[in-house]
Amino acid sequence: MAERLYLDHAATTPMRPEAIAAVADGMARWANPSSPHAEGRAARRALEDARARIAAALGWKHEVILTSGASEAIALALGRAKGVRIAVSPTEHDAVLRAAGDAERLPVDASGRVTLPEPSGERRLFAIQAANSETGVLQPLDRIGDAIRAAGDLLFADCAQSAGKLPLPDADLIAVSAHKLGGPPGIGALLVRDFATLEPSGGQEQGYRGGTENLPGVLGFAAALEAPRDWIEDAAEWRAMLDAAILAEGGEVVAAAAPRIPTIAAYRMPGVASAAQLIRFDGGGIGVSAGSACSSGSLKPSHVLEAMGWYARAAREVVRVSFGWNTRGEDVRRFAEAWTAIAREARSRAA
Repeated sequence: MAERLYLDHAATTPMRPEAIAAVADGMARWANPSSPHAEGRAARRALEDARARIAAALGWKHEVILTSGASEAIALALGRAKGVRIAVSPTEHDAVLRAAGDAERLPVDASGRVTLPEPSGERRLFAIQAANSETGVLQPLDRIGDAIRAAGDLLFADCAQSAGKLPLPDADLIAVSAHKLGGPPGIGALLVRDFATLEPSGGQEQGYRGGTENLPGVLGFAAALEAPRDWIEDAAEWRAMLDAAILAEGGEVVAAAAPRIPTIAAYRMPGVASAAQLIRFDGGGIGVSAGSACSSGSLKPSHVLEAMGWYARAAREVVRVSFGWNTRGEDVRRFAEAWTAIAREARSRAA
């Protein structure tokens, strides 16, 4: 039997060897970093060193609040921002939409890119994902950020999919996640330009998050960020090759004309439901998904594709393919061959 092929790295990606080694080292540093004794102080030094390494690897010169992942960072940012009204893109990850509640929804075009409204006179916090977790579409956050700041508003960027792959945007608050880039699960961070924008709640992390710090996770996070990223250039070639192969077989590339992160793409196979495709791919030893891991088990059409104006039937024929640090060119070619075989079989049955 052929080796299993994993192309769902946007859901989670295997830990890098460097991160595994760092987590093991952290397990040996068992003391509580908040304890005053020598063991605790040693753990604190390791924690703060890793925090500085995370900031340096991301090119971030401001504050870093360590969290249990991007979802907690999102909840902290949207739940504790001071004196602002929240506005979100309707194509955001479910974690953002849950945290935002009934916040203002921003208009998007057919590719899911945001159109900013006119200034309202009330200070707003705009929550806009850097790279969409289902389609890979990139928002022009630097341009958006300039407009937001000119109006006296704030920008929160969910960079769970882009951090460690692309430069961070110039934002006031940024959520990042370790397990999306080869680090361990259960660790992430909220990057904060100015603590004055957030209401503290007491506890650890300078009073912005309670709970004993996850030293092994933090060390693994830092190690994963410091690992080589040269594979991103290869990913752009792989995705272009896959786009061309699927278009040649009558498939549709979601948001093909929009700028997209090289690691994520969504494809429609006309006439074949996403669920049927996933069963066929999985049976053939290939793991992909029908959207973000937090919502792909739902029977509802993707809220991302719905916001982009897709009909429900067409949206239910889309699967997501995503690459990671250990993806190879032959993996992508194998998926293209499998996609082609399923599409041709469906066409022959319909003829």
